[in-house]
Amino acid sequence: MKKTNFLVLISILILITGNVYLGLQCFLYKSDLDRLQKDIAIQQINGKGIFFTKFLVSKVLQGEGEISFEDRLKLENAVRDLNDPEIFAQWQKFTNSKTNQETQQSIGTLFDMLLNKISY
Repeated sequence: MKKTNFLVLISILILITGNVYLGLQCFLYKSDLDRLQKDIAIQQINGKGIFFTKFLVSKVLQGEGEISFEDRLKLENAVRDLNDPEIFAQWQKFTNSKTNQETQQSIGTLFDMLLNKISY
């Protein structure tokens, strides 16, 4: 009887130790997963910001002549895709600028905001 009780006790201790170990591993993997998901979200935001900035430079700053309706639509969709109200408000200031000075100031502020939003 004592031998079976001893074996049951050892089995229970092994099972408890295994559960504690697996629980700890689960917790560690969960924290790694959370960190990786945050990193992926940051990378996606950065990618959208960089795409918009590159597109803005190529079509607005380096573009010759008037910007096509299709390109204006792509720019508008790209800035909305950022889901950032501050950047969108600055974009609205830029698109509603009346003078060259207003345009230069608003585009400078827009670039500054875009660069500050990019995380590394």
